[in-house]
Amino acid sequence: MDSKALFKERLTAHIKEVVRYSQYILNGHIAIAILFLIGAGAVFYQQLLTQLPANFPTDWVISIAFALVALYNPIQNLLKEADLIYLFPAEKRLTPYFNYTLWYSFLTQLYVFALVAAALAPLYQASSLNQSYNVLVFLLLFFKVWHFLLNWWMLRVRDKTINRLEKMVRYLLQWVIFISFINGYTIAAGLVTVALFGYVFYFYRYSHRYALAWDQLIEKDQQKMQSFYRFASMFTDVPHFKAKIKKRRLLVRWFTSRLPFKQSYTYHFLYRMTFLRSADYFGLYVRLTVIASVFMIYFNHALLIFSLLVLILFVTGIQLIPLWYHHRTNVWQELYPVPTAERQLAVQRLIEQLLGIQLLIMALVIWLSTDHWLMISAFVIGIIFTFGFSRLYVASKLDEKA
Repeated sequence: MDSKALFKERLTAHIKEVVRYSQYILNGHIAIAILFLIGAGAVFYQQLLTQLPANFPTDWVISIAFALVALYNPIQNLLKEADLIYLFPAEKRLTPYFNYTLWYSFLTQLYVFALVAAALAPLYQASSLNQSYNVLVFLLLFFKVWHFLLNWWMLRVRDKTINRLEKMVRYLLQWVIFISFINGYTIAAGLVTVALFGYVFYFYRYSHRYALAWDQLIEKDQQKMQSFYRFASMFTDVPHFKAKIKKRRLLVRWFTSRLPFKQSYTYHFLYRMTFLRSADYFGLYVRLTVIASVFMIYFNHALLIFSLLVLILFVTGIQLIPLWYHHRTNVWQELYPVPTAERQLAVQRLIEQLLGIQLLIMALVIWLSTDHWLMISAFVIGIIFTFGFSRLYVASKLDEKA
């Protein structure tokens, strides 16, 4: 058993899979949208810092965020279902392989650490706190290493209740350490740090009473890849994605009750149900709407508001187009006595209606945060874009896919 060769083989295959779908995710449209959102977020953040009140709880915000980052340590061992049969007998010889995967898991998540530390640095400096921010960031990295190791050890424990309680207590201890250090209570921070390391040592001994839970490791690896496939499925066809269904009875009833009980509305009903219950269309739609609404509360420049409104409508519409081939593997729909034109119309109308609802929400936010003239202008621009996008762009895309 050559652990190094096995790790290289698994890592190469994993990177190829991620890169292949990332090319579809980060296409030209999405890249431009991400850059614009980053720019809009930077402007919003700068405005927030200039209006920061003297009693703003910076210590709470940073300590809560840093504690979350310290405990966020996903581990990916690049395992497959068949490994439970073929690699399990060689577990003792696979220690180097697991060490390689642990290094890979830790290094690939440091971007979260870097982003949070960089994002919160201006807030920390604007609040004029006494402790050194560089020392605080070093402590975050130091504690993150220990939490990462404990996360790995606790993967042996199958009791979900113990795992939840253990993480809750650990998060509380970590938060107390950060908020104590930020406020200059170094002795208290030191005492709680000693308690935390005693806690880590206890659970190290506790977790090693159990053998390595291969089935749990494989299940967690599959969950991580399914999360990635779920996101990638919004942009392209992902055969490996296993869509999860959520009932959402009230939403389904409200969204489908007014549809006529006619043959021509078959696909209208199907795609409304798909939007609400399958994959993550509904969740992504809500998140984009909430993000845009929050930004628009603080923006007062007309051009910036119009640009953000059109961008959010465009990004949302792009994410909804994959509804067209969501049921591609379902052969039963080929038996429906409904022409393809009706199917195209159903997707087109659904996207148009969803963009219209999103536009109404954003227009209401603009009206409440600015004035009615700016709201009317934004609404007119949004209506023109929505009709043009759904009846020209979406129609042409669906014709290509048909």
